[in-house]
Parts: sequence; C-alpha cells; structure tokens
Amino acid sequence: MFIGDDDEPDWQPVVEDLSARLDDVLETVEDGVETKEEIVAAEEELDDIESTLDASDVPADAEERETLESWIEELRDRLPPAWQPAAESFEGRLDEIETEIDAVETTEEINALQADLADVESDVEDSDIPADAEEREELESRVADLDSEMPEEYHPTVWDLEAELDEIEAELDDAELESELDEIETELDAVEDEVEASEVPEEADAQEDLLGRIDDLRSAVEDERGPYSEDVQDEIEAAEGTLTDGDWTPEGADDAAVAVEEFLDLAGSQFVDTFEPDSDSPDDLAAALSNVRGIVDETDLDPDDDKGTIETLLESAETLTDDLDAAEQWTDLSVREQLERKGFYEPLESENRKDFPAEWNAIMLHEKAYKEGDTDAIEMILLGLETFDSDYMEENILDTLRRIAPPEALDALEPLATKRNKDAIEIMGKIGDEAALETIADYVEGGDVALRKTTLRALGAIGSEESTQSVADQLVDDNPEVRSTAARALGLIGDTRAIEPLADVLADDDADEVRASAAWALNQIGTQRARDAVASYTDDTAYIVQVEAEKATTESAA
Repeated sequence: MFIGDDDEPDWQPVVEDLSARLDDVLETVEDGVETKEEIVAAEEELDDIESTLDASDVPADAEERETLESWIEELRDRLPPAWQPAAESFEGRLDEIETEIDAVETTEEINALQADLADVESDVEDSDIPADAEEREELESRVADLDSEMPEEYHPTVWDLEAELDEIEAELDDAELESELDEIETELDAVEDEVEASEVPEEADAQEDLLGRIDDLRSAVEDERGPYSEDVQDEIEAAEGTLTDGDWTPEGADDAAVAVEEFLDLAGSQFVDTFEPDSDSPDDLAAALSNVRGIVDETDLDPDDDKGTIETLLESAETLTDDLDAAEQWTDLSVREQLERKGFYEPLESENRKDFPAEWNAIMLHEKAYKEGDTDAIEMILLGLETFDSDYMEENILDTLRRIAPPEALDALEPLATKRNKDAIEIMGKIGDEAALETIADYVEGGDVALRKTTLRALGAIGSEESTQSVADQLVDDNPEVRSTAARALGLIGDTRAIEPLADVLADDDADEVRASAAWALNQIGTQRARDAVASYTDDTAYIVQVEAEKATTESAA
C-alpha cells in the first residue's frame, strides 16, 4: 500500500505489515461475511491491528498512522453487527411460515405453524439483537402480523362449510324446477344446522359470514322461484286499480282501452276463450280484467307444468300495466293544458285572451254566462277552484261564488270549509242548503271570533231550526260581537223557541248593540208574542233599541 524509499524510517515495516493485514480484512468484508463467527473474527483482527499500531513507534503525527487509523475505522463501519446473521435467519424462518399459512388445510398444520411462530418469537427474545435495534422491532412486528393472519383452529371446518355452499350455489345456477329449488332450501337448512353445531364460535366473523351467505343463497332461491299464478293475478289487479282510479283524458282513455283489449286477446289465446268488456269505460275494462283474473285463479296453474303459460300471461300483464301508466291522465298535463282541453278558455276572444290574467277573465265570463242561465258554466268555475294553485285565483273565484251562490258549488266548498275557510262557510250559508250544517255547525264554538261570527251568519242564512239550540247557546258568550251575531242569526232562522232567550237578552244584556240585535231578531220572527216582547221598549235609553220597539208597535197596530 505504501511505497518506501532509501531513507525509510525504522517503523516503516510495521506500517507495511499492518497495511497487509488490513487488506486481508477488506477482502473478507468484500467477499461477504455470513456468520457471526466471521464477523467476530474480523472485529478481533481489527482490534489487534489497532493495538499493534498503538504500541508501535509510528509517530502520532505521521501521515501513515493517520491513514491506518482512518482505514481501521472505515472497516469497522463496513462490518455488520455480530447479531445481523441471526436477524436474517429469523426473517427466513418467518418467510417460510408466511408461505405455509397460505397453504394450510388442517387443524394439525395450523397448530404446527403456531408452534413454529412461537419458537421464532422466543428465539428473538433470547437473541443478542439489541432491544432498540430497528431489525428487532421489525421482527417483533412481523411476528405479531403473522400471528393475526394465522387461521384459527376451527378454520378448516369453515373451509369445508364454504365448499358445501359453493356446491349449493352451483346447483342453484342449474336449477329450473320448483322441486330442485325445494331441495336446495333443504340443503341450506342442513348447512345452517352444521354451522350452529360446529366449533366455530357464535361471536366469530366466520360464523356471521357463513350465516350471511346462507341468507343470500336463500334470497337467490326465492328470486329463482316462479313466476306463479298469484303474480299474474296481482299484476292484473294492479291494472284494474289504475283503470278505476285514473282520471283519463279522452286520448288516454282510448289508449287504455287498446292496451286492455290487447291483453284480453292474449289471455283468450291462452285459455281458448273470449274476453270482451261491455264498453270502453274504465269500469267495464276493469270488470273484464277481473273476469280474467278469476279464471287464472280457478285454473290453478302449476309453476312447473304451466310455467310457459304463466310467464306469457305475466309478461303481457306487465306490458298492460306499463301501457296504462303511459296512457295520458289529466294529472299528466300542466294546469293550462288541462283547462284548455276542458274548454275553460273557450269564452275568451282574441282581444281579451292576452289580458292578464287570462284565467280571471275566463272566470268572469263564466260567471256572466251562469247569471244569464247557462248552468253548465258553473262547472268551469269550479274547475278553476279545483285546479288553480294560487291564493289570488282562489280568493277571486270565491268572490264569484259569493255573488252567485250556486247550489252546485256545495261539494266543492266543503273541503275548504273543513279547513275553517271563512269565505267558503259564508258562501255555503248563502247557498242555503241544510246539507252544509254537518260541516260548519261546530264552528260556532271556539276561540276564533271572526270564524264564529261567520258561521253564525251562515247558519242564520241557511235558516234551519236544527241550528236553533246551538245558536241560542251563544247568547251568553263573553264576547258581545258573538252574542249580537247569534241574536240576528236566530231572527233569520225564525224559530219561535228563540223568543224567550231573545227577550231575556233584550232585558238583561249590558251591551246596547246586543240588545238591539235581539230586538231586531224578535221583529224578524214576527209573531205577536215576539213583537210584544219588543214593543215595551219604546222609551229605552238606547236609541237603536227604541227604533226596533217602534217597528214592533207599528207592525202590531197594522
């Protein structure tokens, strides 16, 4: 390594000898040390070289000494730790265990692998690999990972059960008959019993997975079953409901009739029979379908022997329901399209069609036509009330109905009245039909004074003596406006049973306007007894009561 000269120092041979020994160590390192013994031998050689150098007379400041020391340090760094081969050996043993885990098939093999892994773990703990060495941490971590991947002792049973389910799944793929599906269900029951009786713990994921797969296969069996006669009947019944519940446009009704006739023809070909509706009305079409449904039920089609017939009927019935769903109903159209089709806008002419809103103009024209004797015009007004989703239009249509009070509007107003709509209640009163009593009579009581007053006026306008008692009960209400309105309602009803309660109000109520209303009501009833109850109040301190008393006196004199 060093080139001498004629004046070489006395210590030069020492340097050359140590250099040669270091060359040998270098060669050993580069060839690769594989055992602990080789590493220890190399370390000891380096220690001896270093000791020899320290004991030699090579000057401390000689360049050759610095080179030798540097070389010794470099070789020490290149030598692996003495425990490195052991660490590599452990890695190899863990590699073998990992490979064997993937191939294990029996409980005995699992137990043997668990024992091998425990041996490796024990050997690592007993080794001289430092506790803080990265290699030791990696080995311990890998041991833990392999332990978590190690199959439980019961896994061979799980694998056997999974194999059974694989076979059943293959059978299901090939099954065509109900009897075959029944056999598969029996096999699934048997496997489930095996799972529950096995050593696989109930809380283990493996048991949950097995039972879940059994449930999935049962669902698949159900999906493969049928179709059945009942499926055909259900589909036909659904079509019947669509027909009778639908609000069909003329075009939609025609399409529905065609769809039903096509199904009836197909059903006739299957049963060698003829099915025809009495007419194209939705009810008659539904009745014809019901007839076919009854035949399907009576025929008792077998899911295996009559599978082709059932499938044909079901496919046709499903086509029928699809066609009916596609047929046009009024609800499929926009509000304007519905009204246009039903003739709502017909009264409009070119000059007023563009006025805003056209719908309100049409309502006004229908109102005018009704007043002139066209009773059919009310249908268009009520159509607007039913169709428009607008507070503005509802308010204005109710104004129209208030002006004309058509009896035909009673049913249309009832839903609004049940929601305590005061306009609807007022109009029902103007219509004067006793049929409204059941809807509005209860509203005379409660907290909403305005609603109560409106209802009392409506009951008075209807004039049914059936309402007398409930109205008279309001004569003692705490609110004077309610008492006054109730008194006037009794006058409009005209029931003589109200004379005494009204006379008591006239005599005792502390509100002059209430007393005046009672006096007015008694005059309105108009019998002599009623007028006499008022006539004595001509000198009353309340002028409005005096006026009614004088009327009673005049009427009695006449």
